[in-house]
Amino acid sequence: MPAKFAQRLDQILKTRNSLLCVGLDPDPGQMPKALRRLSPPVQLERFLAGIVPATLPHAAAFKMQLGAYLQYGPDGFRAMARWTRRIGATRLKILDLKANDIPNSMRMIRDGAFGAFGFDAVTVNPWNGWETLEPFFDDPSRGLFVVAHSSNPGSGDFQEIPTPRGPLWLAVVGEVRRLAHAYGNAGIVLGATFSEALRTARATLGNGVPILVPGIGAQGGSLATTVREGADAHGRGLLVNASRSILYASSGPDWRRAAAKEAERTKVQINQLRAGLRTGG
Repeated sequence: MPAKFAQRLDQILKTRNSLLCVGLDPDPGQMPKALRRLSPPVQLERFLAGIVPATLPHAAAFKMQLGAYLQYGPDGFRAMARWTRRIGATRLKILDLKANDIPNSMRMIRDGAFGAFGFDAVTVNPWNGWETLEPFFDDPSRGLFVVAHSSNPGSGDFQEIPTPRGPLWLAVVGEVRRLAHAYGNAGIVLGATFSEALRTARATLGNGVPILVPGIGAQGGSLATTVREGADAHGRGLLVNASRSILYASSGPDWRRAAAKEAERTKVQINQLRAGLRTGG
């Protein structure tokens, strides 16, 4: 029987000695100068061909934001499929689409993301009800990260609405804990700019339930707080996503080397921070 997603994730974090997730979110407006005059499909391919090998030694996971590839049309979809295969099985590949729809549609999304494109996990939200996520529990070897609280300024418009179980985001965390213990493949997304809530989220989830934290780097989230409050008692259970700070560390001819150095710097800083935690192995 295949290992459950949480077990696979934990093994990768241990093997790679890294909590770093590199966000592969190509933005034509921020491309290195040497790529800006190329046609969009060639630009995209050369960018990924530079970034992925440069950051691979330092990453435990890669996350692809669907919108970044939709802008390239069919070429973007072909690039996603090609690079999930090239990244391989030694790192997690996460499709960031924050999907939610009726169960039948979610089943199609599941089959496309995991089958046709080869991702290991997707981001989702529970807005239409928890039943909509049931198709993802048929295969516990693949994961889902449920959006609890995002990093954007307007996130509190809905995510902090009071409920009998506390603010809505915390009610979501509580339900994910139940699903994670039942199926072994559920985690949450909690933005780094909301890092003061990480301690509450981790206490609610317990050990081993993964938290994916975007918002480090360009969005201004605190790395120290994220690691201190988000890691579990073993110093793992956490994926720290950095996108723009790594991808666009330089726009000059040394852009590949700059991305590699920034990925290494971020990984080392994360490891130094978690070395100071009291962990249980």
